[in-house]
Amino acid sequence: MNRYDLIYKWFWRLGSFVVGIGFIYGWQAIADAKLVSPVFLPGPDRAWTALMRGFNSGILEAKLLGTVERMIYGWLLASLLGVALGTLIGISPWARRIFGPTLEFLRPLPSSAIIPLAIALFGLSEGMVLGVIGFGALWPMLLSTVHGFGAVEPRLYEVSRALGMSKAAVIWKIALPSSMPDILAGMRLGLTVSLILAVVGEMLTGRDGLGNWILLAARSFRAPDLYAGVILLGLLGYVSAQGLAFVESKLLRWRAVAR
Repeated sequence: MNRYDLIYKWFWRLGSFVVGIGFIYGWQAIADAKLVSPVFLPGPDRAWTALMRGFNSGILEAKLLGTVERMIYGWLLASLLGVALGTLIGISPWARRIFGPTLEFLRPLPSSAIIPLAIALFGLSEGMVLGVIGFGALWPMLLSTVHGFGAVEPRLYEVSRALGMSKAAVIWKIALPSSMPDILAGMRLGLTVSLILAVVGEMLTGRDGLGNWILLAARSFRAPDLYAGVILLGLLGYVSAQGLAFVESKLLRWRAVAR
């Protein structure tokens, strides 16, 4: 990275920081002026106090861990199934033609639409929540894997046939590395979906987590606790996305070298 690229990068980071600070100050000014009732809009100072109080008591820490566990387990389940099924479909042109219409039919189906069915089948259980998370997060990874395998340069397959490579070797040494940018992009999107569905599942089933914390705070008009939970969810989403982006940058270093 040359000097100008580094300056450009830090310029936008500084801009993002300034926007964030401005948002907090604007929020505090609106709360202090009581343009919105404090019952519904506490200032960031009260939300931060509630956040620290929750962590000091150990309550928020336990709820955060519960949400993180559901998000990660559901995401891992969806990742394994999505990449495996996407590989089986994407490696074969005829399989893409056969299963493509079915995938496009199921893809727009909202995950929330299957929640009543999941409750009927599994009850208000932990398995139901993980199943809904896995279903919702599956599609970004499955479709991105299929797309990645379908976009592999055809001449690479011709070379593999000329070399007499087995199907497993073609997948592992040619198709999978070429599809990795699409797969990782789908995994990042799937992680976001997993967090959203983990919160929704906790709200519906009463499972211990940030979703249940936010719902109970809203019902009892504990606005500072509600906003503390929302802030924590935002931080969790940001940290998880940045962590996966860091892993992606390490796995795809070859793209920067190729450029």
